[in-house]
Amino acid sequence: MAAPQLPLLPRTAAQAHQARHVLTVPGDVELDEIEVLALSRFSATRWDVVPAGILPGNVAGAPQVRRAQGKEVGVLRVSRHAVMNGPYLPAGEGFDLGVPPGAAMAFDIICHRERGEVPFPAGDRDGIGRAFAAGMPEREERRLVEWLVSVARRLGGSLRLDVGGMWDAPGGPTAQPGAGVVLTPDAGAAIDMTVYSDVWLDPQAAHTILQKVHPRARLHMEGKEWGGPPQGIADKPLYPGDPLDPELRKKLHAAADDYDIKALTGPRVLDGYGLIVDLDVDGIVSVEISGEEKLPRLLRGLPWAEQGAVRYWVHWEPHDLVESQREFPSMELRVARKRAAELVARLAGAVHAAAGGEIADEDGFLVDPSDL
Repeated sequence: MAAPQLPLLPRTAAQAHQARHVLTVPGDVELDEIEVLALSRFSATRWDVVPAGILPGNVAGAPQVRRAQGKEVGVLRVSRHAVMNGPYLPAGEGFDLGVPPGAAMAFDIICHRERGEVPFPAGDRDGIGRAFAAGMPEREERRLVEWLVSVARRLGGSLRLDVGGMWDAPGGPTAQPGAGVVLTPDAGAAIDMTVYSDVWLDPQAAHTILQKVHPRARLHMEGKEWGGPPQGIADKPLYPGDPLDPELRKKLHAAADDYDIKALTGPRVLDGYGLIVDLDVDGIVSVEISGEEKLPRLLRGLPWAEQGAVRYWVHWEPHDLVESQREFPSMELRVARKRAAELVARLAGAVHAAAGGEIADEDGFLVDPSDL
């Protein structure tokens, strides 16, 4: 879409009870991508007004949906009280949007303002606490803001959050100092991936597959012997003044022991296992395999996922977890994270090549295997 065809971002868009957030994205982003990412998180997503950049055949029920006329922008409704208007030029009507260079389109997001307690002083990886220093968003607004951060990270965009009425007055900003904080989420901060499949790889098969990716991949299934409950526990009250009859307490403990013994001596059912790759100073990458019923929204209608799926979660755990959750981590952490991210992508790709299914990133958005 040619940038000159887009209108400027309006100065006023929200009412007094509403919050206003702005998303900007680069020029290689298609409008269909925004819609798919919204559908990935919000079941109520639909176009109230279809923008010119989307072909009629790409909109469900297209003949019944009103299409934008002239310079009118699209209106994507993601919930009952939240809409995304756009695309606009990444510039305002008489004001500077203040986002980093490289933006080609802007989207105006309007929702109910729902604020709670002030954020923890330690901050957070995505900078949401910094943007909402006076009170963190809650409920629907929080879900929307977290989604916007995920979208900006996925598409290489930026956000101006909680702009409120700062552009309403021609003379300049009217909001409190710090309002309209700009965030550019680091695409490298979220590196975990998950493969969802209807194929269960047994431990030895998975080990063989992942060892081809990294020779230090090993099964991590060893447990610890359990010696049973402490001696004499059935004779002791649960807490001081426990009114339970001593004989009844002994019978309950005996029944529990019988149940545990039966479970421990019966046939073993493997419902999950893991593999790890020790990266020394870079931390550990693990692959955890288990059943999963709660799937990404876009997978729930697929025939093979109707009863859930096998979940292969590829996860990086650095040595310094606190540093990894900082908005601006150290250079050492970023270097380790980049090396780990390359391995996470290769491991996820190998699992997908063997088991099929779909790959999702850390934010729950589907990933094309060719993009790995």
